[in-house]
Amino acid sequence: MRTRSFVLFVAPSLVMMALFIAAPLVSVLVQSVHQTRTVFQDTVVESCTPGFLAPTCVRETRRIPVLGADGRPVTETVPVGFEAYRRLLEPDRVMAALAPGGGGLEAILAIDFYRALRFTLVFTLATLPLVIGLGLAIALAVDGLARAWRGPVIFATLLPFVITPVVGALSIRWLFLGDGILARLIEWILARDIAVFAQGWTIELLMMFYRVWHVAPFAFVVFYAGLQTVDRDTLESAIVDGASRFERLTAVIVPHLAPLIVFVALIHLMDSYRVFDEIVGFSSQAHVISLQWLTFSFLMPDETGNRAITRAAASSMLTMIGIVVLLIVPLRRAWRDQRGRR
Repeated sequence: MRTRSFVLFVAPSLVMMALFIAAPLVSVLVQSVHQTRTVFQDTVVESCTPGFLAPTCVRETRRIPVLGADGRPVTETVPVGFEAYRRLLEPDRVMAALAPGGGGLEAILAIDFYRALRFTLVFTLATLPLVIGLGLAIALAVDGLARAWRGPVIFATLLPFVITPVVGALSIRWLFLGDGILARLIEWILARDIAVFAQGWTIELLMMFYRVWHVAPFAFVVFYAGLQTVDRDTLESAIVDGASRFERLTAVIVPHLAPLIVFVALIHLMDSYRVFDEIVGFSSQAHVISLQWLTFSFLMPDETGNRAITRAAASSMLTMIGIVVLLIVPLRRAWRDQRGRR
């Protein structure tokens, strides 16, 4: 392909990436090191109260917002450096926690950012092998079914992936909340009252269960499509050589599906690290929060109507950095495999 043809071919994609990915990312970076605040001015205000002979007047200085020509408060944007990152990471509290008698890891996890980071990493890394393993197992099982049964089984398997994430999370929550069906069933089996949503670790287990249940069908579809391209002659040769089912799986099928496994891992890492729907659906803010939910909370107006946009931008940038770090290993694997095929 000629250089000119190649440039014309990729130019639309590059323009769209610049407009919808690069530009917003630069904007968030700029917002994380700048702060927009209302301009105030000192004004002397005199207040008088009636007196016997004369009113009693008191003068006091108040800070009031400066109003513009449109009647709205005037704002200014000033650079604040990495102050938002410092307030988010709170290095002083971390150093105090690491000091003797400072509380250690428990004190660090009491800080919102590290509490959200801990859950986000555990949630992402714990569900990754479960999604890949369950998706591969379902794909192998469906591939071994008779053709007449494959259609209905594939349809039933894809239903969890079709459900809207928040709706699915709410459905799982209602099953275990209060007098939910599954909550009553567990209470009957254990012969004791339980409160699934009264402690953090049970909520985390439910959230991980829901994510695996919701995302495994996507991995199944990808792996099932890959199984249709496995060289049947190679499999038959392995059978003739006496290879067991497990040996055929590890020596023929898994190496063939390796690029698809990396692809599913990349999609899952990017999606799970931005976990948000489960936090909302399970109403877990009192026990469990994620980095994405922390960014959302900064954008919510407080009692005075102000939003911590600078800290929200800083949280978004740190979330982006975390995603890049997690993707380094699978991307290196994909790059190495691609170069090996040339």
